[in-house]
Amino acid sequence: QVQLVESGGGLVQPGGSLRLSCVASGSIFRVYDMGWFRQAPGKERDFVAAISWTGGRTYYADSVKGRFTISRDNAKNTVYLQMSSLKPDDTAVYYCAAGRYIRAFTTAATYNYWGQGTQVTVSS
Repeated sequence: QVQLVESGGGLVQPGGSLRLSCVASGSIFRVYDMGWFRQAPGKERDFVAAISWTGGRTYYADSVKGRFTISRDNAKNTVYLQMSSLKPDDTAVYYCAAGRYIRAFTTAATYNYWGQGTQVTVSS
């Protein structure tokens, strides 16, 4: 079992930056592949970014490439999502997810554990 708690969301102006954090507990964090997804009102949950358990592979949605960076600190049981050049279209609830032996990093159904989400609102 893995418990995930996201933080760092909030209101930011277009062009601004935020860093989301997701702290894991309850199991050995370093063996889990980690992902970030987001869900806007009335829309499906979409893939944002993912990182392998070693940190050696990262994946990004085309919509965030060059603006978002995923990273992990296994000593702190934490995965981060650094977001910059934020746009109103980035407004959503952001969810952290964990799974083992992930093959399809962009597919939500392949992750076993989810956090409760943190709201990100990009607006002037």
